[in-house]
Amino acid sequence: MGVLNVTPDSFSDGSRFADVESAVAQARKLAADGADLIDIGGESTRPGSGRVDAEEQIRRIVPVLQAVAANLPVVWSVDTRSSQVAAAAIDAGATLINDISAGRDDPAIFRLAAQRRAPIVLMHMQGEPRTMQVSPHYKDVMEEVKTFFVERIAAAKSGGINTDQILLDPGIGFGKNINHNLTLIREMRQFKELGRPLVIGTSRKGFIGTISGEPQPNQRLFGTAATVAWSIANGADIVRVHDVEAMVKVVRVIRAIQKGVAEPPAK
Repeated sequence: MGVLNVTPDSFSDGSRFADVESAVAQARKLAADGADLIDIGGESTRPGSGRVDAEEQIRRIVPVLQAVAANLPVVWSVDTRSSQVAAAAIDAGATLINDISAGRDDPAIFRLAAQRRAPIVLMHMQGEPRTMQVSPHYKDVMEEVKTFFVERIAAAKSGGINTDQILLDPGIGFGKNINHNLTLIREMRQFKELGRPLVIGTSRKGFIGTISGEPQPNQRLFGTAATVAWSIANGADIVRVHDVEAMVKVVRVIRAIQKGVAEPPAK
């Protein structure tokens, strides 16, 4: 899953893709680099960020989808907590909803997903992006995230979503300190017990920079690669990344090791 932030304040990309032309060019690059999915978001959810209203998110996202969604052989995902934004994005070509609030911010997003038959990613987050990294605390981060998933799966099903349309994301970096992140990554195979596809987003995140001594997000390629390799080897079904070309190679090698067969790169 390639990341496409069409915001003026992304933690990783800043405002590089805030206009339609540059966002469309980046989407084409992500697809050419091997992305199977592209996750477009019009609201930064970096630590300390505030809310962006639905109308502004739609203004940022929809023109990009209208310009390119039908022309690229990828699944388009919309990264939003708003049912209004998700509906507009689906109308413009998105087919997957990626909700960092797991339906807590806008429960209508479940009804929308059910009506449109759109798969939905339910992510765990402690708190809100504005304050989530102030002092995250867990007695047992694995058990608490698993309990959260069970509860949110039940809520999604009550909203009309079929279980086979639900994906799970433990929310690395969303209301977690470095030790919480490392525990979730190390033990992620436990989440496979819930029987749903697992999405992992570690790309360029702060804990990687803390470990590797790289303060700038775009310097964290090798640290990201380490987490992607571990994630694929330990049950991740989708990895959400910024550096698609490099991470496709990481995934290809890990898959070859798992299968014992080396498949040639796709043409």
